Amino acid sequence: MESKIAKAIGMSLNPVALIWTNDRPEGASQFKEGKWGCVMWHFANAAKGKIAVFDRNTFGCWGGGVGLGFGNQYVKFPGGEECFHYFLSTGNKNWEKGRAVGEGLKPYVSEDFYDEFMEGERYVKTPEAVKEFVTQLPIVDIPYQFVVFKPLNQVDPQKENVIVIAFPVDPHQLVALIVLANYGRDTFENVIVPWGAGCQSIGILTYREINKKPQRAVIGMTDLSARKNIRKQLGDNIMTISMPYEMFLELEGYVEGSFLERPTWRALLGR
Repeated sequence: MESKIAKAIGMSLNPVALIWTNDRPEGASQFKEGKWGCVMWHFANAAKGKIAVFDRNTFGCWGGGVGLGFGNQYVKFPGGEECFHYFLSTGNKNWEKGRAVGEGLKPYVSEDFYDEFMEGERYVKTPEAVKEFVTQLPIVDIPYQFVVFKPLNQVDPQKENVIVIAFPVDPHQLVALIVLANYGRDTFENVIVPWGAGCQSIGILTYREINKKPQRAVIGMTDLSARKNIRKQLGDNIMTISMPYEMFLELEGYVEGSFLERPTWRALLGR
């Protein structure tokens, strides 16, 4: 499937389709079971033309399992959800159970993970606030075995169950998609920036929009860890903006006759 939007905004990377399916695509990249990894590594590869697949045993990290829609994987975090609350905030060295779990992990994890487990990522001020964050996440267990990341130009929408389209974009392209998301609406807050992991922005936080009226696009890659993880693949200038497939089709219909054909946008493209 070719995208009018992608052409009009001059994308060098591919928009990525998130597909729910019970059939594993042949030749797709996949994490090994039990192997840690960042879901956004595979997103970056899909943006460059490769297909990736995930299931309930191969989602890379606990937040990734949550983000892709495989239920509440935080319960499987070392030490359980409570240790995750400390991990994302003040660190597990600050309470007895956390210290014990951390010392037990030390021989088996990387120095970086051990440091973050004990000292905390400190993305949220308190463990109590992290608990509230998890409560507010739209955690869902999707009724399919696999989530697939596929370059949009390789997708057959007549045969595949496309759920979300996620655009990896530079700042000019991001602004263009924000304008386009509001172009044909009678409301003008059609793009949101919820806080969460990079994979959660393109996954469950966008899944949540599917049943809303009007649907909204979600800006992502506001996750510092994800940005660090993919900077070698995509550099430092990339954000994501994702939307339900239905909204994507709506916006595709707005390209012709819009600002995307006018001199201001063409000047930003350097044309």
